[in-house]
Amino acid sequence: MQRLRSHHQAQARNAGMALRYVAVLSTLLVGAFVALAAPPAVPTADPHRYLDDIKALTTPAMEGRGAGSKGLTRAQHLIEKRYKNLGLEPAGTNSYLQPFTVITGAHLKGKNNFAVLTANQKRELKAKQDFVPFSFSASGSVRGPLVFAGYGVSADEFQYDDYAGIDVKDKIVVVLRYEPPGFGVKGGNHGMTQHSQLVTKAINARNHGAKALVLANGKLGDGEEDLLTRFGSVSGPENAGIIFLQVKNEVLQGWLKGAGKSMAELQEQINASSKPASFALPENQTASLTVSIETTRATVNNVLAYLPGKTDEYVIIGAHYDHLGRGNFDSLAPSQIGQIHPGADDNASGTAGVLELARLLAPQKGQLQRGILFADFAGEELGLLGSAAWVQSPTRPLDKAVAMINMDMIGRIKDQKVYVGGVGTGSTLKAAVEQAQAGSGFKIEYSPGGYSSSDHTSFVSKKIPVLFFFSGLHSDYHKPSDTWDKIDSESAARLLKVVGETGELLADAQERPAFLVVAEDNPGGRSGGGGGYGPYFGSIPDFGQVETGVKFSDVKPESPAAKAGLKAGDILVQFGDKPIKNLYDFTDALRRSKVGDVVEVKVLREGKPVTASVKLEQRK
Repeated sequence: MQRLRSHHQAQARNAGMALRYVAVLSTLLVGAFVALAAPPAVPTADPHRYLDDIKALTTPAMEGRGAGSKGLTRAQHLIEKRYKNLGLEPAGTNSYLQPFTVITGAHLKGKNNFAVLTANQKRELKAKQDFVPFSFSASGSVRGPLVFAGYGVSADEFQYDDYAGIDVKDKIVVVLRYEPPGFGVKGGNHGMTQHSQLVTKAINARNHGAKALVLANGKLGDGEEDLLTRFGSVSGPENAGIIFLQVKNEVLQGWLKGAGKSMAELQEQINASSKPASFALPENQTASLTVSIETTRATVNNVLAYLPGKTDEYVIIGAHYDHLGRGNFDSLAPSQIGQIHPGADDNASGTAGVLELARLLAPQKGQLQRGILFADFAGEELGLLGSAAWVQSPTRPLDKAVAMINMDMIGRIKDQKVYVGGVGTGSTLKAAVEQAQAGSGFKIEYSPGGYSSSDHTSFVSKKIPVLFFFSGLHSDYHKPSDTWDKIDSESAARLLKVVGETGELLADAQERPAFLVVAEDNPGGRSGGGGGYGPYFGSIPDFGQVETGVKFSDVKPESPAAKAGLKAGDILVQFGDKPIKNLYDFTDALRRSKVGDVVEVKVLREGKPVTASVKLEQRK
């Protein structure tokens, strides 16, 4: 299951995925049972086959099914072979496959140099020993004067600004890690605020006109080593628009000593007074930086198979089959990055569910009114990329898709509780689920909205009704401990019967469900335009690549963005006085705004600039 790739993963996705599942819209569903036939007799799924598929998808050879890995390709072959053996029709652009390109990371390439210059000498620092670039740094060369800017923080809410009264335009800014103590407490919690995040510091320095940002750890705790951050271990945009690297403390101490200052004393002064202590270093101290980073990309594949019906309409049953590989910054077990994250529940459980339903439904070829498209998506963990690629270039007519059923993390049902989202997005969806689950023994918690951090969101954006089956988060989420032996295959098999019968009811109903617009009951949830912090905007980001800006895959009904006339397909390039180059810029700008602010934004609509005034609202 995907975690939005902005630096609020300290919160993980627990708050976002702990949706407030409430049963509403019942008045819209009166009489829905009339439109649905009696529940088809779908055979019960085989819990042993199901668990065997999860085991196969989580073997060490699958390497955690990370994007661009041989393990993901092996998983793709397993799924493709199964569909062939079942006699299902190929439904991709290349037989069963639909290829697309994803960004998998970055690596240092060519020259990466750092020289400390004084009036009398030049000291060359060693890459990965004395300094290391961050993976979201810009590439290029900079030479210039140095400015010490404390923690590199501008926080209006705390009346604190390290950049106040100093000129950093076209200069190299040097800052300390973290933030002044007390920010978290003042902000109503006891942890760090967003101002401590590295990408926030980078955006802030860039927006103040700096050409490069150099970070040092600063004061260390007892027994703590002055370690450089491992390249690629911190999330960020592909290019933050500023050269950004980290140096050892002794490098910063050398600069400050030349200015008659002490790093420890300056940091203590800032911490004790809660006031900045920024200043320009002497002109005879400069630095010369060269950073060269190459983005790595890979071709991955959605795997698609089709069960024909009597008409050209169809229901989609899908899940994502990718996971985190060996963890990297998406891991919620940072000390275990480098170990295989098998992803048994997330989402071998959903993938095995699609394979088992394909086996059970394959004998009904040509018998149902509508066909069924079995869809296994790659790139979900990178931002719903596989499902976004499919809806942008559908391999079957998009207007013939009557509903999409998504399974993501269905393998660890606890206390018989199952969450079903999206029931408000189609006129007959809730009735279909209720009819299919009668007698199942499950306690279903319904949610009307169709937006959350999994692949069904891509289909809501195209006005296709969706259902999202989910068994809940757990302590093994995004960790190497998400293993097959913790899967409750018996309960999952019973849930697959519910999912299968729901799919058959929708495939065999006289009328297709009408798409319904749902005013989200939790606009502060994930994907709400800005990552769950700050005031509410209401856009749904499209994680596909655009050259610059943030493309909206959709705009939530009745949201501030919708009221301002913004639309799906718009590309946000300016938010107030801040340029927007990526989702991180948008998140940062939104967090710095206040509820009630009227912000002038600029979007590109079909290549032409459009301005709008958006009044930001309170998240509920």
